Parts: sequence; structure tokens; C-alpha cells
Amino acid sequence: AAGTATALDAPTGAAAAGCTVDYRIQTAWNGGFTADVSVTNTGDAISSWKLEWSFAGDQKVTQGWNSTITQSGTAVSAANVSYNGALTTGSSASFGFNASVTGSNAVPAAFKLNGVTCNSPGGGGPTDPPTDPPTDPPAGAKVDNPYANAGVYVNPEWSAKAAAEPGGSRVSNQPTGVWLDRIAAIEGVGTGMGLRDHLDEALRQAAGRPFVVQLVIYNLPGRDCAALASNGELGPTEIGRYQSEYIDPIAAILADSKYAGLRIVTTVEIDSLPNLVTNVTPRPTVTPQCDVMKANGNYIKGVGYALNHLGAIPNVYNYVDAGHHGWIGWDDNFNASAQVFKQAATAEGSTVDKVHGFIVNTANYGALKENNFTINDNVAGKSVRESKWVDWNRYVDEQSFAQAFRQELVGVGFPSGIGMLIDTSRNGWGGSARPAGPGPQTSVDTYVDGGRYDRRIHLGNWCNQSGAGLGERPKAAPAAGIDAYVWMKPPGESDGSSKEIPNNQGKGFDRMCDPTYTGNPRNNNHMSGALPNAPLSGDWFSAQFQELLKNANPAL
Repeated sequence: AAGTATALDAPTGAAAAGCTVDYRIQTAWNGGFTADVSVTNTGDAISSWKLEWSFAGDQKVTQGWNSTITQSGTAVSAANVSYNGALTTGSSASFGFNASVTGSNAVPAAFKLNGVTCNSPGGGGPTDPPTDPPTDPPAGAKVDNPYANAGVYVNPEWSAKAAAEPGGSRVSNQPTGVWLDRIAAIEGVGTGMGLRDHLDEALRQAAGRPFVVQLVIYNLPGRDCAALASNGELGPTEIGRYQSEYIDPIAAILADSKYAGLRIVTTVEIDSLPNLVTNVTPRPTVTPQCDVMKANGNYIKGVGYALNHLGAIPNVYNYVDAGHHGWIGWDDNFNASAQVFKQAATAEGSTVDKVHGFIVNTANYGALKENNFTINDNVAGKSVRESKWVDWNRYVDEQSFAQAFRQELVGVGFPSGIGMLIDTSRNGWGGSARPAGPGPQTSVDTYVDGGRYDRRIHLGNWCNQSGAGLGERPKAAPAAGIDAYVWMKPPGESDGSSKEIPNNQGKGFDRMCDPTYTGNPRNNNHMSGALPNAPLSGDWFSAQFQELLKNANPAL
């Protein structure tokens, strides 16, 4: 139902105001309802807006989207968010909310736009046909931050495994990434859910509100050239299969108009592009397989093809994997990696505009924020950068790295509006081993080692790390330049097997997942720090999940 009115009593000297309001109860259930509201400015142009009303009954807003909603008693106000504040004469803004209700659910009797009354709004119920219902996002446009004012998909398969663990129900309602790590995952492996199954379930969970689905695009030819545990099904030269059998089918599903209302976040090919910088000739950590992938160009071609075809879908938000501070944070790697990312983002018909942002620390363990020391500290005449742990890196944690690397990416030509994601699924480092304050200032090493939250033996250790804990819960817009903290790696899924396990997924055995391994040049010949008895990468690892719960920070 719609109400049309002219604003009354405009303040002297103020812009002449006026509005029409379309308030609709789109769905209703026992004890609750979903409402869509559209306000049209019929007065002078305004740069921001606030719509106010009072509920006639016992309605209480529980969640809103496309506006910032506050309620005190029966009085409610909905203010614009960053992307929909400006209303020219005749233009509209739309938002919605879920609410609980006891008793009758009468439509509000009056509305005010920026303090000026609009009279005689109409009302109606869920059976009334909507006229011009709002879209999310507006056709052909993307929101600045897909996580803002939006729900995020909870994978029921992961949630069931988490809930089955002792204490797991405390986190089983958290959103995690859906990993499409082989061609078969698109349709679903065995009785598991395929991509369409996940998207259909996301529509059910969304219930009409803005909603994010997180997908991990992860099947490059010659995948993970420097880490055998995550090798994939496609050989180094099978770029054609990657394009036609993997990316094309995914793009076709995501482009289905049925899913146009979802905000689909894609994490594109983790642990790929940085290898072309750090693990190729003439680097001391050269891996022959990475030299092959640099020479044949199939990492660049594959990522470019994925960005181009997925980024062409209006409601897809591409985030490219950008390693982590313990990989890209050194001077030799920082700008070189940004240049490689731009090369991939402009390959195979793609442009930098098809990159919405980047993600760091995916499936890794780098601490979000180290509070007990900074990169600028000096102890006993030495910089923190000279400590064995920092080892001349310019960053000590993921958030400072992500914010700085964002600026570097903008500097090489990516759009100024790109945002960063940080995977906090396993970087909490809580529990009894978490330092309460700085280390002793006996030397720069005792200072850093005594105070660092990250308790790994070495920064280069990456597989099923002993002592790790759940990190910050998923959260939208937690810091400047950061679109969200996410759990892209589902906690409890293994990084790789502790010993060789025959399989048909192309996954090899990496000694970094063996707790008896004494290391290599990448971790300065330290012990691997891996948990024992781990299954194949991606398989459920109960012992790891229990350790993550125990060492969670913030604590559960």
C-alpha cells in the first residue's frame, strides 16, 4: 500500500521538502514480519535523509538493511547509509527491515522526512501486490561494501560438523566460505551440496534482506606450485579445462536471474599469484613447479579469465587473494606482488574495475593486531625489524599490512575504492600461551618473542598449526579500508595430511604438514609446528577444531 502526501510547515530558509512513502509488509509470520519502505523526495534536492515514524502496536525492529535504523519505544528512525543519502527531486531511496510483533500489525499513521511531516500514508499486508519493489543492489550497480547491513551465508554442511563437536554450537552459526576446489564441487561431490544448492539455501536464509554468499574460486592449473598439500586436479597446461569446465559453469550459475538479489563474494585463487614473485628463479626459495607456471603464464591467464567472466555479473564482488604479511610484507615482495596482481587483473579481457578488493591471511595464522610491540620499536640499540621473528619485514600483523598494501594496490592502478578482507578464522592465538604484555627488554628477540600473540615456531609455518585459536568473529567494516573480517577458511578443515594419503583429488603430501619435519629455507629450517594425525586438506579435523575452540580470542 502506498501513501502520498505533501510536506507541511517547512522551516523558513530551508530547502522545500516533500515526500511520498510506500510502506509494505512483504511477508508475515507468527510473531514477526518483513517490511519494505520506499521514500520519494518530491521537494528540493537533499544530501542526506532521515525518515521517522511511530509504530501503532508492539512492533520491534530486529534487523534492517540499506539504512541505519534506531528505535526507542514505539518511535523509529531510518537514516541513509553512505551510498543512498543524496535524493534529487523525484528520486527515491528504499530500505527494509525485519521486526517482531505481538498482536495487531497496523501500518504507521504518519511519517516525517528530515523532520517535515508527510501525511496520509496508506498500508497493507503481504497479499497486496507490490509496485516497483526495491532492488538490492540497484540494477547494474554495486554497493561499496557488500558486507555492510547484510546477512552472511551459514554453510549448513560446515555448521552441522561444528555443532556435532563438544562446544561447537557456540560458533556453528558463523558464516564461512564455500570452497569450490575442483570441477565436481560445482555440482556437488557425492551427496554433498553443489553451488546451486548453496545459493538456493542462501535465498532461504536471506528472507528478502541483503545477503552475502562467500565462494572460494580455487582450481588453477598447477595449483599451489610451492605447497604440495593443496595441489589440484588440473595439470600446469590445462588452462582450457579451467576456463571451459570450471569458470564458465560457475559463471553461468551465478548469472542466473534467480540469484540476482544475492551479494556474491568470490575469493579468487588463493596462494597463486604471490608464488610468481617469491618462489621463482632467482629467489633462494625457488620451486621448479613455480618456474613452470611463471613461464607458461597460466596463473595470470586463469586469474584474468576468472575476474573477467565473474566480474561481468552485476552482483558478483571479486576479491583477489593477496597472501599475508609474513609472505608479502618484505620490501622485495611488496610492490612486485602488487604489479603481478595488476598484470593478472588486466589479462584475458579483464580490467582493474572487475576487482572489488583483496583478501589477506586466507587459511593462514598471522595475528590480526600485535599490541605488545610495533615495527617502530627499538630495544638494546636494535630495531624490532632486526629480531629473528620479524626478520626485516615491515609489518608485524595482518591489519597493518592489509591497510598498507591497499594503498600500494591503489598506487599501481587499482580503483581507490577497493576494500580489504582479513581471514580471522584461525589467528586468535588465545589460551594460556597468550602473552599479557610486552616481553623483557633484554634483547630485541626476548622483547618480540615474549610479547607476540602469534605463537608459531616460525612465521613461515602454515599447516595445521599447534596452539592456534579462533580469531575475531566475522564483522563488517571493522577498520579503515577493511570491508570485513571473515572466516573464509572454515575452522576445523585440515590444511593438509600429516602423512601421504592416496586420493583422487590431486592432493599431494607436503612435509610442512608433518609434525616431525625439521624445515626448509622457507621457514629457516625450523620444526613445522603442525598437529599430528591430520587428514587431507579440506577434510574435517576434529582435534584441530577442538584446539581452535580452546584457544579462541576473543574467548568463547
